[in-house]
Amino acid sequence: MVLYVATKNNGKIKEINKIMESAGIICKSFPDMEDIEETGSTFEENAKIKADFLSAKLKDEYVIADDSGLSVDALQGAPGIYSARYSGSHGDDKANNMKVLKEMQGIENRKCRFICEIALSKNGKTIQTFHGELEGEVGYEEKGENGFGYDSIFLLPNGKTTAEIESDEKNKISHRYKALEKLRDYLIK
Repeated sequence: MVLYVATKNNGKIKEINKIMESAGIICKSFPDMEDIEETGSTFEENAKIKADFLSAKLKDEYVIADDSGLSVDALQGAPGIYSARYSGSHGDDKANNMKVLKEMQGIENRKCRFICEIALSKNGKTIQTFHGELEGEVGYEEKGENGFGYDSIFLLPNGKTTAEIESDEKNKISHRYKALEKLRDYLIK
């Protein structure tokens, strides 16, 4: 089975393929994908908007889109749906991390979670959505070279950031893995 993935993010498509390949599902990206305005107020709404838009263009093909990000309790859920552009510039991981670290200075409650919502669409209509979360804490500095986004400041219970663990290990626990696992099970059935 082939799934088209509504993303230009190479890190994300690589991660998705590693997770889905065990079920014989091949994921293809849209390298020349046009930008789709994310006008939803939740991760789920934004995932649906992207998946529905692209699946309407690819008749009779399955399309998945995810919207994911970091939700920090002490920041009332921010950066949330604005995770990729939290610092004002889309996709500037370093600036986004620095903004969160600055806002968290002096705050004891560092609980946070990565959230992922995946929408599966065909012919412009959402068929199903899938949710995944990974609980953790905001670190005090960037650590690690692996991953992308907020991985370098997201502390796991073992004291390591998700940027300090190998991608295979991350792919077994991540918010995206949990949502993709539900998607994979749904598609197999």
